[in-house]
Amino acid sequence: MANATDHLWMHFTRMASYSAGEVPTIVRGEGAYVWDAQGRRYLDGLAGLFVVNAGHGRTELAEAAAKQAGELAYFPLWSYAHPKAIELAERIAALTPGDLNRIFFTTGGSEAVEAAWKLARAYFKRTGKPNKYKVISRYIAYHGTSMGALSITGLPGIKSDFEPLVPGAIKVPNTNFYRAPEHGDDHEAFGRWAADEIGRAIEREGPDTVAAVFLEPVQNSGGCFPPPPGYFERVREICDAYDVLLVSDEVICSWGRLGEYFGAVRYGYQPDIITTAKGITSGYAPLGAMIASDRLMEPFLTETGMFAHGVTFGGHPVSCAVALANLEVFAREDLVGHVRANEDAFRATLEKLYDLPIVGDVRGDGYFYGIELVKDKSTRETFTEAESERLLRGFLSTALFQAGLYCRADDRGDPVIQLAPPLIAEQQHFDEIEQILRTVLTEAWTRL
Repeated sequence: MANATDHLWMHFTRMASYSAGEVPTIVRGEGAYVWDAQGRRYLDGLAGLFVVNAGHGRTELAEAAAKQAGELAYFPLWSYAHPKAIELAERIAALTPGDLNRIFFTTGGSEAVEAAWKLARAYFKRTGKPNKYKVISRYIAYHGTSMGALSITGLPGIKSDFEPLVPGAIKVPNTNFYRAPEHGDDHEAFGRWAADEIGRAIEREGPDTVAAVFLEPVQNSGGCFPPPPGYFERVREICDAYDVLLVSDEVICSWGRLGEYFGAVRYGYQPDIITTAKGITSGYAPLGAMIASDRLMEPFLTETGMFAHGVTFGGHPVSCAVALANLEVFAREDLVGHVRANEDAFRATLEKLYDLPIVGDVRGDGYFYGIELVKDKSTRETFTEAESERLLRGFLSTALFQAGLYCRADDRGDPVIQLAPPLIAEQQHFDEIEQILRTVLTEAWTRL
């Protein structure tokens, strides 16, 4: 629509890029596809933004929202409750691993991460360790945009405008085995090294100052870095040894994205806190949550105890009703099982692209993959900043969309294409993704 740039300030968008052209405007969705204002169809290869897990056009989710809005459109969770928040909290607690039974609702992922850091700080203050306030996270990892979450984020490019940020956020190496600085020939040894870097960082900072470690099951930014074998087992040992909380940031990696309701279950580790959002409602309403262990709530259960934190729309009745309806869809159609049954086929289809000279690495799990692009496969040489700008922003993003595939061409680390289709996707969708990528990447190679 021609007037989209007159008043609408889009997120993470170079607004000047639309000064001479129209903003792509999506008006409808159905299943794994969306349509723009001109009626053109696109395969949603990113589930909106890792969000629309149950697929587009689920009328039962819209009906659940309307029904709840007609009964109780809003009431806060500040010293009060409402039925849908109670029911949803119980439902989530039944799906979480271990004793993660305390559900603190937010409206999105950044708020959930913010709440988790605040809880970690408050918990240690109330248990006699007030100097434990620092947090450790990984290079290039994205954890949100609010000031605390942005501090935890490891992407310098989106932080510099807002510095100085919250102090105490320490960075350690990520698990990109394709670019491993150590043990590049041994996946397990590399995982041990990467995990031990967390321990070394705790030692450098002082164990009595570190409150938490924030890790995604599969790191999103940089292009889908799965954990090496034994990585999370070793991280859990380190956290226990230094009395540091392990936060599993599953804003993307929960609700079936990795073939389990929670990524921690997929990789067999027990976090102290899980942060989640996105797929909890499949995007039909905004909702997030910080999920904490019973142990972490104990200091706040005294007669005058209170976790002095909250957000106006956290646990919104309509959002909770949508989330419950969404989980009914998950159960009825076994969407989590569908991912497990089809993830090998998705991987195999994407790996066909290895015959292209520009494809260096295909990595990920479940329905969550990154394809790293390289200038030289034999040396793994990446692109210069100027080449990356010309390749990703100057050609690939637009060309893929014009070819009928909505996905992400990302250069926040090395250049990658990210894919995370709705969990309903099947072989026909995998084939369509592969065919469009093949055509566009072949053209991209000729432009280098």
